[in-house]
Amino acid sequence: MPRIENEKFYKASLEKHGLTCKALHWNSEHNQEIRFKVLLSLLKDDISACSIVDVGCGFGDLYRFMKKKPLSYTGIDVMDEMVLEARARTGCEILKLDACTDELPLADYYFCSGAMNILQKFETYQFIRNCYTASKKGFIFNILEGDDESLVYNYFREKEIRIIADELGAKVEIQKGYLQKDISIGMYK
Repeated sequence: MPRIENEKFYKASLEKHGLTCKALHWNSEHNQEIRFKVLLSLLKDDISACSIVDVGCGFGDLYRFMKKKPLSYTGIDVMDEMVLEARARTGCEILKLDACTDELPLADYYFCSGAMNILQKFETYQFIRNCYTASKKGFIFNILEGDDESLVYNYFREKEIRIIADELGAKVEIQKGYLQKDISIGMYK
């Protein structure tokens, strides 16, 4: 189970903020775009030659942000409202799946921006393992960095991320310093 109930958490936010990045718990569109730039900088291949799965795709904002489009893009989210809105905004295949429990489609790269922020530690490990396993080349994601003292949000230290990468046999690249308490990770095969 997430730290707090996912559906309740995002439904309340959607009611308060509407179909905006704030409904997805981003401070601003500018901060969301900074995260997207960092994530895309971790991609090791030409995006137009890759298949991409965006887990926790929300409204499909990562797809819309990309200057070059991937060879194939699939979004995944657990909420009906997000799935429907992402389909409308992107025109792409958007699936309703849970990355912790459902079988995931194969793709060259998996991306995730913020979707692990309210999970329990065990769920986060499972989420990372499942996405990495379903990728042919790697999993690129961001997560909150710091001590895990929040009742709502999930924080990791760089050391914990490196341990997960070692367990998976992944090569890892980490970027931080672009936003406070945010870390982006590329785990590659």
